[in-house]
Amino acid sequence: MSVSTKVQGNQFISSYKRMWPFIKPFWPIALLSLVVSVPIGALDATIALFLKPYTDTVLVQKEVAASWYIPFLIVSFALVQGILVFVGNYLNIWVGGKLTLSVREKLYSKLLKFPPAYFDKENSGNIIFRYGTDAELACAGLLTNLKNLVTRVCSSIALIGVLFYNSWHLAIMAVIVLIVALAPLASVKRLIKGIIAKNVVSISAINTSYNETFAGNRTITAYNLQKYQEGRFKGHLEAVFDLSIRLVRRTGWLSPFMHFAVSIGLGLAVAMGGWLIVSGTITAGNFVSFLAALLMLYTPLKTLGNTMVSIQQSFLAIERISDLLDVEPKIVDKEDAITLTGVQSRIQFDKVGFSYKEDKKTLSDINLDIRVGETIAIVGNSGGGKSTLVSLLPRFYDVESGSIKIDGVDIRDMTLESLHANISVVFQDNFLFSGSIRENIMLGDENATEEMLDQAVESACLDEFVKSLPLGLDTETGERGVLLSGGQKQRVAIARAFLKNSPILVLDEATSALDNKSEKIVQQAIDNLMKDKTVFVIAHRLSTIKNANRIVVIHEGKHVECGTHAELINIKDGFYKHLYEMQFHTDAKKELSV
Repeated sequence: MSVSTKVQGNQFISSYKRMWPFIKPFWPIALLSLVVSVPIGALDATIALFLKPYTDTVLVQKEVAASWYIPFLIVSFALVQGILVFVGNYLNIWVGGKLTLSVREKLYSKLLKFPPAYFDKENSGNIIFRYGTDAELACAGLLTNLKNLVTRVCSSIALIGVLFYNSWHLAIMAVIVLIVALAPLASVKRLIKGIIAKNVVSISAINTSYNETFAGNRTITAYNLQKYQEGRFKGHLEAVFDLSIRLVRRTGWLSPFMHFAVSIGLGLAVAMGGWLIVSGTITAGNFVSFLAALLMLYTPLKTLGNTMVSIQQSFLAIERISDLLDVEPKIVDKEDAITLTGVQSRIQFDKVGFSYKEDKKTLSDINLDIRVGETIAIVGNSGGGKSTLVSLLPRFYDVESGSIKIDGVDIRDMTLESLHANISVVFQDNFLFSGSIRENIMLGDENATEEMLDQAVESACLDEFVKSLPLGLDTETGERGVLLSGGQKQRVAIARAFLKNSPILVLDEATSALDNKSEKIVQQAIDNLMKDKTVFVIAHRLSTIKNANRIVVIHEGKHVECGTHAELINIKDGFYKHLYEMQFHTDAKKELSV
């Protein structure tokens, strides 16, 4: 047992060091479940031990009365062992469940701290697997494997003790065979690590397929993509199958090898045992007791290869969890970060530069000075960096050069919580959580009164729609707001922003995806929301641009023009004038024709 114990012992020590912060709150119960495993394992040896006196007195000496108590002792010890097994399993499952909850909570808390840049690079399937499935695989496997290891070690020690008690000659031979049989287990991790890593990727792809089918069901139907999606999904399934087969090819030989090694040990025991009995070195009782103990010691080894693969999978899951917990979000609070309590005078973009890829600048040398209460319209060609610019203000991403300041203080010197509390963002496609309309609006301010809620609904031009619903504000929105139209979702999001009542408002093409009728209603709600706020609006509607205090033109990541509509339209061959004539002039004609 020494090779296996040493290998597993080192891995357990490493894994439990990483998991100790989670185990610590439950360590007394976890320890009790392990302590119970000691007698459970040790009691395995009682049957083999009692066979010696029973065989010698009953089978050899034919004295039944002298050993009448042995069957009752065997049954009694088995009953005690059964009770302890139940207690141990109950404690193990309780601690494992609590541990899984704790790890999942920690992982989810970690996930919430990552900025949007993290999710830009990850897929949903990978997140579901690594933040969900891995926790259960690691925690449940961790305690179960530890309990089984303690039980197995204690059982092995007790059984080896019975072996030596009956015959040290045979015992030495049996232990040597045991060491040889266990030697390959030291290479299990090396054999499976690469395959398990690839398997995680394939299973994540399967999870992503489910998510994409759910979220993109209308696109799949509209474009007849059923066969295409089915083909992709089949490819992922075949990849998982192929990896499973590769895993069997690499590790499947372990159990047959151990089975063969065990058979050699049993064969040698029978051969040597017969000779020792004939020579008078041991009794028949010694041999029967030894053989029973050897069978109980060797039998679990026949499937130990598969068990070790399961154990290593738990270890690898722990490693992946540890890797996730070790990753620090790139956007975090400084130790001495200040709390932003409001905007008093101005917001400044000072030589701001940013890029998603190292070899291509998205924004460069952006300079803006916005006074409190101003409405700034940001226009430019698609892909020019407009959305990126407004995403830097709430620190969805951090500037790579230059700085953004509020009242002269760099936003990186402020707490993220206070910065976000002072900025409301209305996106082009606003996300609604599963739940009711009321719950989604109240996310803006969970302490808002019913009167404040009604005012927000009215200001968002949502009141007539709500009144038409049988359940009113308690109507369910469906997952991602799927039960509402685009305009209704936008107005719910605007009502949420009303409740939040932040001094800075960012409108990221909030009406660009709506039809003319919905757009007019939503625009009225936006006009209400913009009052008494400092507003950054990525313009889509002509009236919004004309009414802005200033219009900022972004072209290929650079700030090329800034001024009022009247000023910019009179710049000969200007970027804004060209853009207006191509896009906004057409929109103006549409508005007049409606």
